[in-house]
Amino acid sequence: MQLTEKHLEYWSKNLRISGILLAIWFIVTFVVGYYSRELSFNFFGWPFSFWMGAQGALIIYVVIIWYYARYMNALDREYGVHEGEDE
Repeated sequence: MQLTEKHLEYWSKNLRISGILLAIWFIVTFVVGYYSRELSFNFFGWPFSFWMGAQGALIIYVVIIWYYARYMNALDREYGVHEGEDE
């Protein structure tokens, strides 16, 4: 099957958002964790490193998943490849 320009554009946008969100995930998971001792300021009354490990990272992961699902649904509708009952 030959990919059209529309397919390549769709795939390019998909890879770009996946790369951006994976970079955010990497920063939250590894970079903040690695430098957590240096991030020793209070955030909502708790040390930032503790808060990021216990609550912040989980919240950011849920936001990443929510944003990706929302973005891909919009992208699917834009390119006419969505599934659903609103056809």
